[in-house]
Amino acid sequence: MFQETREEKLEEKIVEIIKTCYDPEIPVDIYELGLIYDIAIDQKNVAHIKMTLTSPACPVAGTLPAEVEEKVRSVEGISDAKVRIVWDPPWTPDMMSDEAKLELGFM
Repeated sequence: MFQETREEKLEEKIVEIIKTCYDPEIPVDIYELGLIYDIAIDQKNVAHIKMTLTSPACPVAGTLPAEVEEKVRSVEGISDAKVRIVWDPPWTPDMMSDEAKLELGFM
């Protein structure tokens, strides 16, 4: 029987909390939008999150990464959170989950 590792359990909690973050212009959370590229947890329980934005001119570029860091830091078992914004690969609507595409009328 498969048993989750500590990192997998923490990652699930991180995903749950990230799903409470929204781009204010789009009524879908940033995880379902496909803006989160990677979540890694190091030996000191620091969460390293690689994310992007819908565009470099995104109006929440200054606040959304800080919101993600703050919320992830609140996850029990996480000692700190570091968000790194990346532009490669560039975000496209194809990166959205099927749920997000349905919600936004892409399906």
